[in-house]
Amino acid sequence: MLAGKLVAEFIGTFFLVFTIGMTVKSPDASALAPLAIGSALMIMVYATGHISGGHLNPAVTLGVTLRGKCTWADAIPYMVAQVIGAVAAAALVLFIKGTATGGAVSPPSPIQYTVAAKLLVEFLFTFALVFVVLSTATAKGTQGNSFYGLAIGFTVVVGAFAAGPVSGGAFNPAVAVGVGVFDSSTIPGIWIPLVADFLGGAAAAIVFQAFDMGGDRKAA
Repeated sequence: MLAGKLVAEFIGTFFLVFTIGMTVKSPDASALAPLAIGSALMIMVYATGHISGGHLNPAVTLGVTLRGKCTWADAIPYMVAQVIGAVAAAALVLFIKGTATGGAVSPPSPIQYTVAAKLLVEFLFTFALVFVVLSTATAKGTQGNSFYGLAIGFTVVVGAFAAGPVSGGAFNPAVAVGVGVFDSSTIPGIWIPLVADFLGGAAAAIVFQAFDMGGDRKAA
């Protein structure tokens, strides 16, 4: 189904560009940005490869099409979905980074982000984590694979690099509770990962099911 393929290309390209922006744009740019970016591409190829081919790049789509492995009827919508995903990711990076305060005085104060920014990154990377779990560990197209643990683990690595400086990078309500036990200073804001992570997980499942990314309807 073309719609499912386009959503997969959108999601994959979105998280690739979102990770690039969150790790290379100040404040909180990371010296390990290349590792995070490469890992983001890896996990999204794992997650979308069986759905759309995991292009996530208009140049790749062009090459695959010229090779005869993708039709132009699919290639043009693929490219559009990829560009839309990239633009949406860039817009959210600008929003999140624009909420940052601190770090400019001497000595620099800790960089702080708004509640909206924290909710957003927790939601997005929990969505990504659950999407990768569903794609690599529950889908017909990846059944019996041996890479799901790598893909899932590196999703957390990417989230920690890209969103950790903003929200702390829980992406897991149980982790948020555990951290609250050994670090009581996080308790006042514990509602942020609890709300955002449950919503992100539910949203990933809804999208995954709505576009039959697991191949359940095809197999029925």
